[in-house]
Amino acid sequence: MFGFINFNKPAGFTSHDCIAKLRKLLNTRKIGHGGTLDPSATGVLPIAVGKATRLLQFLPTAKAYRACIRLGITTTTDDLEGEVIQQVDRFDIDQEQIIERLQGFIGTIEQVPPIYSAIKQEGRKLYDLARKGEEITVKSRNITISDLKLLKITHQDFCELEIEIHCGPGTYIRAIARDLGTQLGVGGTLANLVRIQSCGMFLEDSLTFADLEHKLNQQTLEFIKPNLLLNHLDAFVLSVDDSKRWCQGQLIDLNQALGSSKVISVFTPEHYLLTYGAEQTFLGISVLYERDEILKLKPKIVLV
Repeated sequence: MFGFINFNKPAGFTSHDCIAKLRKLLNTRKIGHGGTLDPSATGVLPIAVGKATRLLQFLPTAKAYRACIRLGITTTTDDLEGEVIQQVDRFDIDQEQIIERLQGFIGTIEQVPPIYSAIKQEGRKLYDLARKGEEITVKSRNITISDLKLLKITHQDFCELEIEIHCGPGTYIRAIARDLGTQLGVGGTLANLVRIQSCGMFLEDSLTFADLEHKLNQQTLEFIKPNLLLNHLDAFVLSVDDSKRWCQGQLIDLNQALGSSKVISVFTPEHYLLTYGAEQTFLGISVLYERDEILKLKPKIVLV
C-alpha cells in the first residue's frame, strides 16, 4: 500500500483515533496524517499510507476552513468544549463592524495560540499544563491569512457568524474567534469548524469511514498518487544509468544530467525536486546540493 487518502474526519474523533481505526481497516501499521484537527472539528485530514508517510513534509501547506463563531461568550478553551468565563446577553453590532474587524486579520499577523493546545513548552503540551492549573505564558507567533470572508450572520438563540478562512500552517481558528470577540468588545468562541482544504485535498472529494469500508469491500479503493499532490515542486527526469546511481544514494551532477531533464525554474541549493526515472517512474525527492561550486542532485527520499 502506497499513496494518500483524502479522509473526512468525523466529529468526536481525535486525529490519533482516526489513524488507529484506519490501521485496522487497511491492515497496516504504516499510516500518518498531515495537520491535526481538534476532536470536535470535521473535514479534510490528509492520510499517508506506506512509504508516502515520508512525503508528508513536502505537501503544500495551504489550508481553508468554514467556521462558526459565536459572539457574546468567552470560554477557557476558545471553543464550546471549555467552561464559560464570561457571557454578554445583549449587544448591538452591525455587519459593517464585523467585516471591518475581519479584514484586519488578513495578511501576516501575530497570533497567540490557545492555552488549550498541543504546542509544547519545555517538552510538555500546553493543554496538559492548563488542565493541571499551572500558570502558562503562551508566546505569539506569526501566521498568514490570505483570505477571510463573512458568509452569513444568524440571530437566533445566539449571534453566530459563518466565515471562510484561507490560511497558512500554524493558524488557530479558535484564536481568531477569541480575538474577533475581544475586538468587538463582547467576547467570542468557536462553535463549529470544518476544514475544507488541506495539503492539496478538498472536502468535496473526501472519503468517510463508511466510504472507505465500502471501497475496500468492493476492492475499488485507489490511493492518491504522491506526485499529483506534489506538483508545486519542480521535477527532474533522470536517465536510466543516473536513476540507478541515484537510487543507490549517489550524487548526480546537475550539468551532466540536464540534457534529460524537465525545465527547472530555480537552480539554488536546498531546492527540492520531484525525481523521475525511465518511463516517468516516480523515484522520490531530490535536494540540490552544492559541492565544489557544482550543483548536484542529492537523494532526499528514495521510494523505490
